[in-house]
Amino acid sequence: MTEPTKQKSKNGLSYRARRFWASVLLLIGMPLYIVAAVTLLGWLERPHILLELFVYVVLGVLWVLPFKFVFRGIGKEDPDNTDKGE
Repeated sequence: MTEPTKQKSKNGLSYRARRFWASVLLLIGMPLYIVAAVTLLGWLERPHILLELFVYVVLGVLWVLPFKFVFRGIGKEDPDNTDKGE
């Protein structure tokens, strides 16, 4: 008989790998993105405060869209865990 393998999610990353990459993105990627966004707006003349707020909100949402698959299901229980908490 063949040994059963752990099923991976649709995107090919295991739950543990997705948790690792989500942590890396939040702890390293997001601060770098914030610095880049602030630097970019710093190069421009200061726009109206509402326009500046709008740009920051849009940039704050755009950074996560390419990584949505990494964050999906991270807050839930590990589907690969067979212990069931006993």
